[in-house]
Amino acid sequence: MLFAANAERATLLQIVQAGAKNMADETVAQLRQKIAQAREVIAHLMDKAAFNGAEAQRALDYFDSDAFETDFLPWPRHADEGLRPEELNAANDD
Repeated sequence: MLFAANAERATLLQIVQAGAKNMADETVAQLRQKIAQAREVIAHLMDKAAFNGAEAQRALDYFDSDAFETDFLPWPRHADEGLRPEELNAANDD
């Protein structure tokens, strides 16, 4: 009797763990899709604004990769201000 109760608890625990893993996998998949959508929106907005410099490409590259950079922000990086306009943003060309 005790063995049967332990077996039932073990089976229930396995079911709960499997359900949690499936939910986690689904959440990760949805987050990946959301990031892909964000990248498409960013690319569209950059295209409409003729903003295609180095910082724009850095943003697209970041959202294309699976890596997470804790120091991605601030964006754009002010340290890059010394670059020529064509390296930052084609709209800056006068």
